[in-house]
Amino acid sequence: MSTISRFLPRADDYRGLATSWRADVVAGVTVGVVALPLALAFGISSGMGATTGLVTAIIAGFVAGLLGGSNVQVSGPTGAMTVVLVPLVARHGVASVYMVGLLAGVIVLVAGVVGLGRYLAFVPWPVIEGFTVGIAVLIFLQQVPSALGVTKPKGDNTAIVAWRAVRAAFSHGNGAAWVTVAVVVATMYVVPRLHRALPASLIAVVVATVVAQVTNMHVGRIGAVPSSLPMPSLPHLAVGSTSDLLSAALAVAALAALESLLSAKVADGMADTTRHDPDRELFGQGAANIASAFFGGMPATGAIARTAVNVRAGARTRVAALVHAVVLLGVVLFAGSLVARVPLAALAGVLMVTAARMVEPHNVRAVVRATRSDALVFALTAFATVAFDLIFAVELGMAVAAVLALRNVARSASTNLEPVTMEVGVDEAAHLRHGRIVTYRLDGALFFGAAQRFLTELTAVSDVRVVVLRLPQLQVLDATGAQALGEIVSELEARGITVLVKGARADHRRTLAAVGALDRLAHENHLFDNLDDALEHARRHACT
Repeated sequence: MSTISRFLPRADDYRGLATSWRADVVAGVTVGVVALPLALAFGISSGMGATTGLVTAIIAGFVAGLLGGSNVQVSGPTGAMTVVLVPLVARHGVASVYMVGLLAGVIVLVAGVVGLGRYLAFVPWPVIEGFTVGIAVLIFLQQVPSALGVTKPKGDNTAIVAWRAVRAAFSHGNGAAWVTVAVVVATMYVVPRLHRALPASLIAVVVATVVAQVTNMHVGRIGAVPSSLPMPSLPHLAVGSTSDLLSAALAVAALAALESLLSAKVADGMADTTRHDPDRELFGQGAANIASAFFGGMPATGAIARTAVNVRAGARTRVAALVHAVVLLGVVLFAGSLVARVPLAALAGVLMVTAARMVEPHNVRAVVRATRSDALVFALTAFATVAFDLIFAVELGMAVAAVLALRNVARSASTNLEPVTMEVGVDEAAHLRHGRIVTYRLDGALFFGAAQRFLTELTAVSDVRVVVLRLPQLQVLDATGAQALGEIVSELEARGITVLVKGARADHRRTLAAVGALDRLAHENHLFDNLDDALEHARRHACT
């Protein structure tokens, strides 16, 4: 209970509310207005319907706002989540989403309890940017059938479906849908230039709806919207389907965790409030997804765009996120008849513009120009997101980034031949001048990625009597590297070359001992802490 208690609401969540409540309420109303068309659009885009999008924004938005780890985060349905849900709905039906959402919520909640939130720092920036660009492309392509006024063609791959829709539009496209999308795009382009605080997406939907009503356009509409929230119920738990949907739940959980933590991190940089608690954020998002599934909603995440609107509107506490959910509840209770008249093409236009704005050209240029490795990781992640799926894309990006990072670390590791400086007699100096004693300083990391190169370089030494290996500058040593050092000692000793080891750190000495590398030295006294002592011992060997 003591572990769980740290994830529960506390008084500190509302510190300063006495002076900021007006700003929080205004911010909540503002973000609620902005979230309305997006919630409708994402619900329809996922294949689950506009009502599902609203229910998700209300339930998940309220629960995550209450329990999450950020004071200004706003949660709800997002474009990235629809990308995962579209093929799931196509293969298993709408009912499967509730089960997947419930399982994913449990996974994310447990991840928060066990403290996995801190590991977001291990996701490289090129992976995040490639992931974002890929999602933006998919969201745009998902809207093509509705924007062209054609029935959505069959298929699992979003790009192929969009291409088929374009081909179908040449024979039986709906010109009214094209006009509606054009009105939305133009409105969303003009409104921010009049005043940045105006809710461009909502105004665009209102304008398109009015135009469609006045001109009696023949375009598809949202249709009837329930005037109340559904009663909570347990999703159908079919034992046979649970294992089939577990992989989908893992994908949804990974996406929910990743996007929520990224959004909270962005909010930290924008808001002058307490930084978010990543583990508590996961706990809150897990609880939000569980609650959403019980009410018939879709999986949700922290929404970067809505969170940014919330911060810019002056939000200081989580009251703003709670007010946003209440505003959307008011729409369901009192404005359902108006929502029913909104053209589907208008929402498609909103999402197309939203997708285009997700791509930040300056970030893309920065990643591509940074290094070739970063550009490769970015391109592969973006391509895999569009061609395959989001989780595979992140896995691929992380794997490639890890391999390239290991390669760079391996390249930074080096063996440096150093001169032997000591006071010796004339005869002994001759031995040294002729290379009877050499010292190598090992720098960087001696691990599996660099072990073979170290082995090749150090065993190539010849025409010497003693080799001193200096290890104080060695930062990383794993079992493979320690084994390689053992092989180096064995090969040189077999050729009559005495090997002395100087300055091994305590942790490295334990590793060397564990793999038996130290046992390969000719004598236990060939391990030194002081360079002068090592060189004096080497001199005695070289002069015999």
